[in-house]
Amino acid sequence: MEGGSSSSGGGRKITVSPRPCCGRRVVANKKPRRGGGVDGFVNSVKKLQRREISSNRDRGFNMSDSQERFRNILLQEEYDTHDPKGPSSVVLPFLRKRSKIIEIVAAQDIVFALAQSGVCAAFSRDTNERICFLNVSPDEIIRNLFYNKNNDSLITVSVYASDSCSSFKCRSTGIEYIRRVKPDAGFALFESESLKWPGFVEFDDVNGKVLTYSAQDSIYKVFDLKNYTMLYCISDKNVQEIKISPGIMLLIFAKATSHVPLKILSIEDGTVLKSFNHLLHRNKKVDFIEQFNEKLLVKQENENLQILDVRTFELTEVSRSEFMTPSAFIFLYENQLFLTFRNRTVAVWNFRGELVTSFEDHLLWHPDCNTNDIYITSDQDLIISYCKADSDDSLSEGNVGSINVSNILTGKCLAKVRASNSSPMANECSSGDNCSSSACNSRNRKHVSKIRSKVAEALEDITALFYDEERNEIYTGNRLGLVHVWSN
Repeated sequence: MEGGSSSSGGGRKITVSPRPCCGRRVVANKKPRRGGGVDGFVNSVKKLQRREISSNRDRGFNMSDSQERFRNILLQEEYDTHDPKGPSSVVLPFLRKRSKIIEIVAAQDIVFALAQSGVCAAFSRDTNERICFLNVSPDEIIRNLFYNKNNDSLITVSVYASDSCSSFKCRSTGIEYIRRVKPDAGFALFESESLKWPGFVEFDDVNGKVLTYSAQDSIYKVFDLKNYTMLYCISDKNVQEIKISPGIMLLIFAKATSHVPLKILSIEDGTVLKSFNHLLHRNKKVDFIEQFNEKLLVKQENENLQILDVRTFELTEVSRSEFMTPSAFIFLYENQLFLTFRNRTVAVWNFRGELVTSFEDHLLWHPDCNTNDIYITSDQDLIISYCKADSDDSLSEGNVGSINVSNILTGKCLAKVRASNSSPMANECSSGDNCSSSACNSRNRKHVSKIRSKVAEALEDITALFYDEERNEIYTGNRLGLVHVWSN
């Protein structure tokens, strides 16, 4: 993804910028694919067994199970990233101001919330307390987070005021150190790289790789995400962009008059698997070029979408009136489908250029498709998003939206968290001996919630969303720097 964050695994590309920006490409994957050279590419192609909607025998059960999972979801907890005193090490005044949440990541029992100001706070779901701030330098402005499940660590990407925010640095901190309130126990990553604008770093969870680009010397480097060992580099000033898919990378070179040169490389060792030119319409702007395994998607301004099979060079075209350039993609590697986002709407397509699903009730809140408030489950069957509330929801006025859970394969809305159907959280826990919160550590002690917001207020101006599949909890952040926990 370019310049933003991923909601459900896959690649995340972070460019050097004083402030975060919205991205346009996200990849979603259930589990990493491994490939090696040509065999890896061939094996990934062999795995492309089309999974039609009707072939899912358990679809009815899965749908009812999903509805039950989200049926009685309520507002349970509230965390605040704002501290009037600010993180103890912070000296920059603007870091101490209340700021909206731009990213939420959960790892085990810890919820990380990143504010637009650059302050990142860690909260414990066991104690419902703030553990610490992750800013370990007085002028550190954290811009992005990435949970590396390969070594159970959190990677922070930061810029620094002393450097005029012109370059960024990456740091890896073990989750256990954060739990012990030792955020400064991490270590720096990619120190040898000159990551100044327009350089970038891309964390690819699908293949277990990291891609860096040093604009200073026009060199791309690929690292192993497990141990951060450099694997190989690509030095070619004509490379304009690199797209990553399971097992492969697509190199897009500088556009010629009537074509664009392309190369497909093995992600494991950089071996060139295929080189070819793709013909273009002269004097037409290229809206996007995307790679999905053996399928290449190319769209030019006011032209049809082209889907090219790079093995057979079979070309499929989709009318420009049917497929208009989206603002973002999410590729679903498990289902061999892709989602497009345009004008607050979501659609599902297959690689024959056919519209598979239109969602019946999933009008996104943000027109620019902020992918930080969209989550795709690991099975890639559900999409959870912050949406426009129903017009008949009397409590949803002004900036109050709803959290919608929809089935990706059918478009059906399975559950909705909205102001009118969510009762406010009581001050005392009603779960009795079954409460999992450590606050209820005695049979005679009530669990006192710290929630100050009403349900309608918690559903107002949501700016980030994350779903913890193991705990079955939704975490949302808003413009005030508050994080809310929704659970049944």
